[in-house]
Amino acid sequence: MDRTTTAELKTEILITGLGGQGIVLAGQVLGTAACLTDHRQSTLTQSYGPEARGGACSAQVIISDKPIHYPYVRNPDILVCMSQMGYEKYRHLLADNGILIIDQDMVRSADSAGGGVFPIPATRIAEELGRKMMANIVMLGFVTSITGAVSLKGMLTSVADSVPKGTQDANIAAFNKGYDFGQALLKARQKKAAAIKGAGA
Repeated sequence: MDRTTTAELKTEILITGLGGQGIVLAGQVLGTAACLTDHRQSTLTQSYGPEARGGACSAQVIISDKPIHYPYVRNPDILVCMSQMGYEKYRHLLADNGILIIDQDMVRSADSAGGGVFPIPATRIAEELGRKMMANIVMLGFVTSITGAVSLKGMLTSVADSVPKGTQDANIAAFNKGYDFGQALLKARQKKAAAIKGAGA
């Protein structure tokens, strides 16, 4: 069974980036969606570098169908990198069949590190929407689309409940941009795989 589906027993997610990118908020949105809407267990732990803004930070989210006794991520099934620093610090921890998701304009020379790589220009998309600070929400839409770790319904509800009042519509639009980007990427890869399989038949 795919470890990143909502039916899976346990999924470990590590989100990395810089202070000011909304990394911890992203983790909170994921954990809340899993717990309140999907009715699963979730934990969130966070860490910061020496500087709150601009320093390295991470959010560790564990989602499980059973009680979680150890809240720290050891080998993430899903590693989300929104900075080069975070990628270089944590890429070696990615599980053998893990998924690596990167902001392609912020992380360069990424390798698979034992799993598939899924890039998105999250910061650029947020800038095009007029709000660079929503790059984390764009990324959450992409993560939801690619992994299915949390339900779409749960994420939409959690995003709307977690962002400042008056910004819900803009944040939902950002989330949908990321989600649609992920769907398009998956379809393109499926089409390519089918073409390769057909050529080898």
